[in-house]
Amino acid sequence: MAGKFVISKRSNGEFQFVLKAGNGEPILSSEGYSAKASCSNGIESVRKNSQDPKRYELKTASNGKFYFNLTASNGQVIGTSQMYADAGGREGGIASVTVNAPTATVDGTTD
Repeated sequence: MAGKFVISKRSNGEFQFVLKAGNGEPILSSEGYSAKASCSNGIESVRKNSQDPKRYELKTASNGKFYFNLTASNGQVIGTSQMYADAGGREGGIASVTVNAPTATVDGTTD
């Protein structure tokens, strides 16, 4: 089963996307966007930048959990992963984004 981007509208009116793996697990979430078109542009940026290993910033949270940010060429964060218990899980998440993002379908709100 292929991955998919799910666009939703937050309670504050902003749009957000989540990239889900084929098994439905969330692997990358965006920040909020004021317009759906901007959110769609963010998805295209993920598709493009997910193929460049240099675009992944490896991070460790204050609680010791591991995560990553996917950045655009200008250094702006376009997506943040879920938290992982270990570095191996984080590497698996990066591999999943690399595989799923280019061909993921887009599901989303229409407003």
